[in-house]
Amino acid sequence: MNRGGNSKKRPPPSTTLPPGKHRATGTPSPSPVVGTLEDEFVDEDVFVDEIDEESLILRDMEEREALSARSSTWARPPLSPAYLANSQSIIFQQLEIDYVIKEIHKELLPGSSGQAAVIRIFGVTREGHSVCCFVHGFEPYFYIACPPGMGPDDISRFHQSLEGRMRESNKNANVPKFVRHIEMVQKKSIMYYQQQKSQTFLKITVALPTMVASCRGILDRGIQIDGLGMKSFQTYESNIVFALRFMVDRDIVGGNWIEVPAGKYKKDARTLSYCQLEFHCLYSDLISHAPEGEYSKMAPFRVLSFDIECAGRKGHFPEAKHDPVIQVSYSQPCNSSGEDQPFIRNVMTLNSCAPIVGVDVMSFETERKVLLAWKDFVRDVDPDIIIGYNICKFDLPYLIEVLEH
Repeated sequence: MNRGGNSKKRPPPSTTLPPGKHRATGTPSPSPVVGTLEDEFVDEDVFVDEIDEESLILRDMEEREALSARSSTWARPPLSPAYLANSQSIIFQQLEIDYVIKEIHKELLPGSSGQAAVIRIFGVTREGHSVCCFVHGFEPYFYIACPPGMGPDDISRFHQSLEGRMRESNKNANVPKFVRHIEMVQKKSIMYYQQQKSQTFLKITVALPTMVASCRGILDRGIQIDGLGMKSFQTYESNIVFALRFMVDRDIVGGNWIEVPAGKYKKDARTLSYCQLEFHCLYSDLISHAPEGEYSKMAPFRVLSFDIECAGRKGHFPEAKHDPVIQVSYSQPCNSSGEDQPFIRNVMTLNSCAPIVGVDVMSFETERKVLLAWKDFVRDVDPDIIIGYNICKFDLPYLIEVLEH
């Protein structure tokens, strides 16, 4: 057994048992010749295997370091001292808004506990810095028409009854209070619209966005209210997506500029993204700028286009378990600052590839190394927008499935 192309030759047969040489079990060998040779070959093979494995690991590290060094030419501009010292307002053009469920931020909301929905806003500053902004304190809500004759005392009893029903329906939720607030507000319904004065509605605020549906179901089916009997309610604005509800309330439109003043945001020691600027703030401290004048300009977004090629079987659509990825090609065609020439053009290929004019060709020995290089590249180049033919339907899901296997 000789691995890794090692040129060591088998030693000549010997009929003498070397001093202290035994089988792996530690007992003397009944056949000195066979036993000694087997032991020597096992020892040699283990030694050779260890060297080969270390060499492979070292070579893999060297390849990844070389790729990382190459990626450094694509790095975003470094943060200024003002950003590092948190002494500068962060102004960025937002690209995407969603939310996650996290533990309440103790510094921003010291009187609260448990889980809450936290808005995430991703974007880019004028200088080209990537941004991840966690927005705290915004809560999901909807409306119901206030029954005639309901007063403050009735609202308190209604709150208690609804809280009890919600606790029964959401037993696994980690929140101290399911129905956060119920308050009277004056609104107009656009259903069967006609000119009329505003009427009284109850604004019901719950702990998590997923609880809106369960609360709506309870109210639709009917709930017992002390002093008022069994009541069922029609709900209003109970099917609005939480992130959209946030955007409407804070006058945020798609792709506009957001500002968080200096002193109104906090940075955690442990980051959750690869963005250069990751920070936390209260939703009430956000400033949304209308896309006018200076705020009608575009940030220097990084737009990355990519495509993959697979070694597919004849007559079969590629499958991650059977058909390896043999090539991943990238191009950043331009960015919104108006560059004419592509910033990045490269190809990561399995084994050899003919030279391509104007393209950086990187060859790798295995599919695993191609995919690891792809992951490292995406992390290092930090694109804001990823596009490509079939990216959502095939390319990206296929790469993810290959990586999972």
